[in-house]
Amino acid sequence: MKKRNEYLAVVVAVLIAIGAGSGVFAWSGLYNIGADSPHWPIVYRFMQTVRARSIHAHARAIAVPNLDDPHLILKGAGQYAAMCTGCHLAPGMATSEIRPGLYPPPPILWQTHVDPRDAFWTIKHGIKMSAMPAWGFSHDDPTIWSMVAFLEKLPGMTPEQYRDIVAKAPPDEDMKMEMEHAAHAHE
Repeated sequence: MKKRNEYLAVVVAVLIAIGAGSGVFAWSGLYNIGADSPHWPIVYRFMQTVRARSIHAHARAIAVPNLDDPHLILKGAGQYAAMCTGCHLAPGMATSEIRPGLYPPPPILWQTHVDPRDAFWTIKHGIKMSAMPAWGFSHDDPTIWSMVAFLEKLPGMTPEQYRDIVAKAPPDEDMKMEMEHAAHAHE
């Protein structure tokens, strides 16, 4: 029993030392958090793992609606074109004005498939300390599902197919109202 208590005391002391050292390091400001200075490889891997596991764990219980509805997909195409291409690009786009300054770089969504539950959760809640906003503050769940429905069709889409679907997309009433509000605010 005495040996066990000594062992626990050592473990507690080590954990306190690690915590204190981490606190001193954080307080020192030595770690460069500038987006133009990449994380250390171990920090990058740790943060990517935390992000991926967090999203997946929080999204696990989300019920996915039918994402094959053509009207839902069209609405999502318009939403994506209006709000997502600057960071996540569109078929045929190699970069954008904002993308080189983002770290970590956001996924290029026309080149990868994202689990619909994970996509919905990420779009709705955003990701802390990244450029991914929480669209759930300004968009309802059906609108977010329209974006997810479009994301299901996006990988492998050609630039021509992308332009065609965006051209057929219904006008984004939310964006239209925001632009009108901004125009009236400057009068």
